Amino acid sequence: MNSGLWAAVISLVLLIAVLGFAMIRPRGLPEALVAVPAAGIVLALGLVTPPDAGRQALAILPTLGFLAAILLLSYLAGVDGVFDWLGGRLARACHGKPRRLLVLTFAAAAGTTAILSLDATVVLLTPVVFATAIGLRLRAKPHVYACTHLANSASTLLPVSNLTNLLAFSASGLTFAGFTALMALPWLVTIGIELVVFLRFFATDLVGVSDREPETDTPAPVFALVVLGLTLVGFGTGPLLGLAPVWVATAAALVLAVRGLVRRKIKPWTVVVEASPLLCLFVLGLAVVVEAVSQHLLGGALRAILPTSAGLGELLLAALIAAVLANLVNNLPATLILLSVLGPHPDTGVLLAVLLGVNIGPNATYLGSLATLLWRRVLAGKGVTPTVREFFKLGAWTVPLCLAGSVVALWLGLALA
Repeated sequence: MNSGLWAAVISLVLLIAVLGFAMIRPRGLPEALVAVPAAGIVLALGLVTPPDAGRQALAILPTLGFLAAILLLSYLAGVDGVFDWLGGRLARACHGKPRRLLVLTFAAAAGTTAILSLDATVVLLTPVVFATAIGLRLRAKPHVYACTHLANSASTLLPVSNLTNLLAFSASGLTFAGFTALMALPWLVTIGIELVVFLRFFATDLVGVSDREPETDTPAPVFALVVLGLTLVGFGTGPLLGLAPVWVATAAALVLAVRGLVRRKIKPWTVVVEASPLLCLFVLGLAVVVEAVSQHLLGGALRAILPTSAGLGELLLAALIAAVLANLVNNLPATLILLSVLGPHPDTGVLLAVLLGVNIGPNATYLGSLATLLWRRVLAGKGVTPTVREFFKLGAWTVPLCLAGSVVALWLGLALA
């Protein structure tokens, strides 16, 4: 076996080990426990040179800073009661009608994903939606499935909605507003397609009307809602002042953290834990391992088949390749590999089509996104276990339709821009 083949095999084995551990997380051990040593092995064996690893780390550090800040901000918004309040509003606004609750859940999940990222939708909104449906004696399945699907497919709107977007944003050459403008129509089309499919797929679960009165409304957490609103404004206007999204998110998280500490709702150590430093280390280690896989295994093949122009056929092909790769190696490694292949100055349309693929595609399988695995873990804590067959069947309907619809919408947006 020659050295090139050995390098490819070892890189692939290390990636499988890192992802497998992250998906299973035995005894709740942190993902970084395997990712960091795996990155060390990659460097020790010379599969990636230290300068290459250093450049990868420097490129990803601002993204990791934002990830830590947005995770902390989402947690603190939950502590201030934002999600409990939202659950109460959903319960009252649906008037006991399951179809209306589903529509409202779609709106809540899409908004939460866009502003606070997909992790907030999966970890914080899913339990609230589940409790809301159960409290109304409605079948919870359509509504909790909506949370996981929109955590992935509705994460295409803003650069801050998904870690995959953040990784690609700096290479896009777009402003925050420019990125959002191009992705707005694909985002709306995707949500619309998902909703139509859900209403048909879960038709038997969306019958009847609840005779239960919702519990008393939780008072609106005005302070936290104002902070979140200003944060969203800051994301849009910050770049005009030279202020990166990471600093906007950090400032918002600090405001809610100080408030929580003063009111003794949280402890100082909680701020550190909820910023998820070990998760950031995991992403850093994963980036080094993925660079080895790209250099020695997948990079050449992907360069040969990835399009470089933004015609409709080319955009559809780019999204399809990205979706397939996301379901083979998970969407975060897939994004890192594809960005490495596309280079520092990719065609804007191709890059955005790739993002549609890695964000929407993971709804096809459990392995496509870490968010989906987190969602399963959240539901297992509630004594609910989604079936693999049903998840795959729903994904087989939504993913092809959403990919096709969103890419056509992107192509139209690029033509009109």
